[in-house]
Amino acid sequence: MNNQVCTGPLPAAGLSRRGFLNRFGMGLGGLALANLLKPSGLLASGTEGADRGILNGQLHHTAKAKRVIYLFMAGGPSQMETFDYKPLLNQRNGEQLPDSVRMGQRLTGMSGNQASLPLAGSIYKFAQHGTSGAWVSELLPHTAKVTDNLCIVRSMYTEAINHDPAITFLQTGSQISGRPSIGAWVHYGLGSDNENLPAFVVLITPGKVDQPLYSRLWGSGFLPSRHQGVQFRSGKDPVLYLNNPDGVTPASRRLMLDRLKELHQHAADKLGDTEIDARISQYEMAYRMQSSVPDVMDLSNEPESVFELYGPDSKKPGKFAANCLLARRLAEKGVKFIQLYHQGWDQHGNLPAGIKTQCQETDQACAALITDLKQRGMLDDTLVVWGGEFGRTSYSQGKLTADNYGRDHHPRCFTTWMAGGGVKPGLVYGETDDFSYNVARDGVHVHDFHATMMHLLGVNHERLTYFYQGRYFRLTDVHGKVVKELLA
Repeated sequence: MNNQVCTGPLPAAGLSRRGFLNRFGMGLGGLALANLLKPSGLLASGTEGADRGILNGQLHHTAKAKRVIYLFMAGGPSQMETFDYKPLLNQRNGEQLPDSVRMGQRLTGMSGNQASLPLAGSIYKFAQHGTSGAWVSELLPHTAKVTDNLCIVRSMYTEAINHDPAITFLQTGSQISGRPSIGAWVHYGLGSDNENLPAFVVLITPGKVDQPLYSRLWGSGFLPSRHQGVQFRSGKDPVLYLNNPDGVTPASRRLMLDRLKELHQHAADKLGDTEIDARISQYEMAYRMQSSVPDVMDLSNEPESVFELYGPDSKKPGKFAANCLLARRLAEKGVKFIQLYHQGWDQHGNLPAGIKTQCQETDQACAALITDLKQRGMLDDTLVVWGGEFGRTSYSQGKLTADNYGRDHHPRCFTTWMAGGGVKPGLVYGETDDFSYNVARDGVHVHDFHATMMHLLGVNHERLTYFYQGRYFRLTDVHGKVVKELLA
C-alpha cells in the first residue's frame, strides 16, 4: 500500500542558497527535460489550465462520490424528536435523570444549576418506515418516504458542548478556529470540475435568528485563499462586488484585469508568494462568474413539477427549499462542495413548537433533493449529508409541562444521515442508551465522520496534508478512522 503523503508546496520564502539547491536541485534537471519533451507533444495532457487539485487527478482509491451537498442544521437538532425513538424515556417522563446514566458528565451553565433534571419524553409520535424499519418522527413525513435511500447514523458524538467550538469542529476538524474547512480541503485535494464557478459554494437561509455563523466556517485557514467557500445570496447581487460598477464596461474591466495581472505576476516572480497567484486566479474566476452565476441562479427554466416536488418555498429565493434546488443545479454544473446552513435548531425552551417549525421548513426540501438527484441519475455519485453540531439532552431545561419543555446542548450522542455517494442505503447504524444520553454501540466520532467522507471522495484522510508552521496538517489531524460499515 502506498502511504506517501500528498502535500502542497513547501514554503520557499527565506531559503538559503544551500536550502534552495537541496530542495530544487533535482527539479532543475526535470524542468530541462520537460522543456525538451513538451514541443514534441510527449507531455501533452489535454488538460492544461484545469484545476485538478494537489492530487492532480490521481486519487488514492476509486471514488464513489464526485461531489458533496452538506445540509447543516445549525443549532443542534434534537435526536429524540427526529430519528432516535425512546419509548422508555416517554414512560419515565418527569422522573429525575439517573446518576448511573449521567455518570458525572459535565453540563452547560444553562442547566447545570437547575435544582432538578426531569426526563422529558418527546410529545411526537414515531413510526417505522422503509425496508430497514427506521424509526422516524411524525415531524418528518417526507423524509420518512425516502428512508430506504438514507444511511442514518444515530451514534455520532463530539467533545464540544457549546455552539462555536462544536460547529467549528464539524466544519473544520478542530474546535479552535483558523483551520481549513471541509470544502476547502476538498477543493485543495480534488480541484474543480467547472472553471467558471467556484468549487466550493455556500448557501445560507436568511432571516433565521439563532447562533451566529462566521465566514471562517467556510474559510481556507492556512490553505491558499482560493480554496475558501464563496457565499451565494438571494437578490440582485448573488455574489457581492461581482458586477461591474456603473460606467465600467466589460471591455474596460477585461483591460484592467489584464494590466493588474501583469503587476501581480511581476510581484509573484519577485517575491515567490503563493497568495499572489491565488489573487490572480480569484480575479479571473470573478470575471468568468459575471456570466456563469446569473445563469445558474435563474430558476425560471425549471418545470413546475420540480417546484411542486420541493414545495412552495422553492419559489422564494433564499429559502431553504430554494437553496436545496439551487444546490442540485450547482451540482449539475460541477461544483464539488455545496454547503447549506439552516439556523434555528437551538431550542432551550419551547422546543415542541420550535422544532415543528424547523421541520416544516426543511423536511420536504431534504426529501425532494434526494428524489431529484436520484431521478437524474446523480445520487449515486453525490454524497448528501444532513446533521447539526451536537444533540440535545434527554432531560428538560427549564420547567417541564405536559406539552412543553426545552433541551440543553448534548455532545455525547446525536444523529446524522447521509445518502448517495457510496454509502449503504437503508442502513440504521449505531445505538444510544434507553435515554438517548450515551452511545451504547458503534460510536462515530467527528474525526471518523470526516475520514469516511474523504474516503468516499477517493481520498485517504491520512495522506492529504498541508505543511504549515513546521508540521503537516490534515482535516482529521492525528485522529479518525473510516467507518467501513457505512460503505455500500
